[in-house]
This record gives sequence, structure tokens and C-alpha cells, in this order.
Amino acid sequence: MPEGHLGLNLPQTMQVVAISAPGGPEVLRLEQRAVPQPGPGQVLIAVSHAGVNRPDCLQRAGLYPPPPGASDLPGLEVAGTVVALGDGNMPEMLGQPVCALVNGGGYAEYCLAQADHCLPVPEGLSMAEAAALPETLFTVWHNVFQRGMVRDGEVLLVHGGTSGIGTTAIKLARLFGVTVIATCGSDAKCSQVLGIGADHAINYRAADFVAEVRRLTQGKGADVILDVVAGSYTMRNCDCLAVDGRLVTIATLGGPKAEVNMGKVMVRRQTLTGSTLRPRSDSFKALLADEIAEHVWPLVEEGLLRPQMDLPFPLAQAAKAHQRIEAGDHFGKIVLEIDQGD
Repeated sequence: MPEGHLGLNLPQTMQVVAISAPGGPEVLRLEQRAVPQPGPGQVLIAVSHAGVNRPDCLQRAGLYPPPPGASDLPGLEVAGTVVALGDGNMPEMLGQPVCALVNGGGYAEYCLAQADHCLPVPEGLSMAEAAALPETLFTVWHNVFQRGMVRDGEVLLVHGGTSGIGTTAIKLARLFGVTVIATCGSDAKCSQVLGIGADHAINYRAADFVAEVRRLTQGKGADVILDVVAGSYTMRNCDCLAVDGRLVTIATLGGPKAEVNMGKVMVRRQTLTGSTLRPRSDSFKALLADEIAEHVWPLVEEGLLRPQMDLPFPLAQAAKAHQRIEAGDHFGKIVLEIDQGD
């Protein structure tokens, strides 16, 4: 059996959840795979928990293939203990509890991560909570704060406020002095987002969010909008975006194509942008991790920022986790619990 750099006898094989074929949640199957070996700049993490995200569901359905060189297993964020190092890494990382953004492979007992994509797990933060942070924090920080350039005193509109991304955006923006309006699909969900710090909540099934945003901002509009819908929402977003406002799109649940009146965009000097995180380079993600470590992680260490946790599921019930996220019943982050047999 291969020996890890902690003097541990690591197993040769591990339990994973793999995608047997493109399809629904039922195509997720338990398999045995070889334990991966870390290369230069990588660490091997004995996974305690893995975050479940909508991109995992898209990958399972055959709509979001992993980038070249990435694991074919789903899972974009993990928390656990570093048990082996590749060349060029700091020996003090051995045995350290970390959470990490990964390119895939999170639904497994062991997962490779780039060492500079890891963040230390501080006291007071559970491993389940740690696993729920990287994907949403990296996404929100880059899109709301870097691309959207939100500032204290501005208004942020968050679509899908009860999702993992939505709850993280609400909590983080409020800590930076931003006024937050969230849209949700029911009055109950509106109550949930108000309970975690949103200043206003709009039930988009019962009211026109464009008119409501204008009313709530005295006609000014939102300075930044974080959108996961696109499609027909795009022009509606522009209609409630302030002069010099920024619309940031990170998903296309409403379809990838939109018709936009560019005359209105030009007159109001609006910016339309967006991004995807997974295909970005390792060096870009390392720089993003550095910014998060500097500006956001102190809030985590002080206990001021915690992810909103939904239900956990054992690794073997990954299909049920996917069913829950696709049904839209969740509030915050879903994680998988991985039993390391200790």
C-alpha cells in the first residue's frame, strides 16, 4: 500500500461517486477507483465533506463537461485533511485541515487539489461548513466584487436568493455595507432571505421584480445585479439597472440567448458581463484564493461569515442530494459526508 507523507498507510483504492452515463440523478453510482497521487504543486486531501453545486448536476446531465485534464468525477469543492504532498509544496501543509476549490473529483474519499487553491479551516468552522464555502466564495467574490465592482452604499440585486450562491452573496455583501434585494419563488423563501440579512425580498411569482426594484430604490435601480437566469431576464434586468450599473450573469437557467435594446444600455451607460469559473487557469484561481484569504477569510476566522447550510447527505446518497437541488427545495448549501472509516 502506498505510504502518504504523514507516515500513513494510504489505501490503493477509494470509494467514489461516478457518472455512469449522462442523465438524471439515478446515473450517479458508487465505484472503486485508484487513490490519485499528487503531482507538482498538488496536495492529496482525505475528504471529510464535499459541496454539491448546480454545475455538478449539469455535468451529470452531460451539459457541462470537465475541462481537459480534470477528473471526470463531479465535485468542485471539498474539506478534509492534507495527507500527501506533491513536489514543491510546503511541508507544514501536511496534516492541516483545509478546504479547497477543485476542478472535479470531490465526490470521493480522496481528492487532488492545487496547494494554492486551499484555505485553512479555522477553529469554530465545522468541516461541513468549510466544504460549503470555496465554490460560492470564489464565484461571488470574482463576480460581485471584482467584475461587478460593488461598493459600500450601493444596491445589489441577487436572483435566486435561497441558493448556495444567493445566500453567500447576501451575507458577504451585507458585511461590506451593501444594500441587498433578493428575488425568490415564494413568500416562505422571501422570509428565509430576510432572516439572513437581505434588506428586501421580492416574490417574483407574485410581483414584477422590475417594478419592485424601481420602487425600493426610489426609481434609481440596482447598481449591480447577480443573475443566474439570463434569457428573458436580461432586458428586464437592464430595465431595473441604475445608470452606470453592472449586470453580471453567471448561469443561464432561462436560456443562453437574449434580446437587448442596446440603445437603452448605451444611454444609461450600463455594463453587461459574466463569467464561468471552472475553465479558468490555475494561476487565476490562485490569485483569487489570495484575495479571498486577505479580504474574506478574516471574516470567517472571526465567525462573522458562515455558509447557510441545508441538509447533508452521505456520499452514497449523492443522487438524493441532486434531486433536492434540482427541485429547488434547498436553502443554502448541500454537502456530502464522506466516511473515512475512523
